[in-house]
Amino acid sequence: MMFYGHGPGMGWSMIVFAVAVPALIVAAVLMLVQVRRGPENPAAPDPIPDAERTLADRFARGELDTEEYEERLRTLRAARR
Repeated sequence: MMFYGHGPGMGWSMIVFAVAVPALIVAAVLMLVQVRRGPENPAAPDPIPDAERTLADRFARGELDTEEYEERLRTLRAARR
């Protein structure tokens, strides 16, 4: 039997295949690049050290008065330098 035109298996399926395969390859490469690069904005270090945060929490709960809080805060910051 003779086939006119593009023959068997040619047509829309070949066009879709010719477009889909390169698109999938490009998408895979872009995803690999993104994964290897890492997050856009890595988490910044906490600007308040843990000891100062604990001290502030105790002050907020009323366990320390203002004078004691400020004295301990100065002591923590002096020890950090």
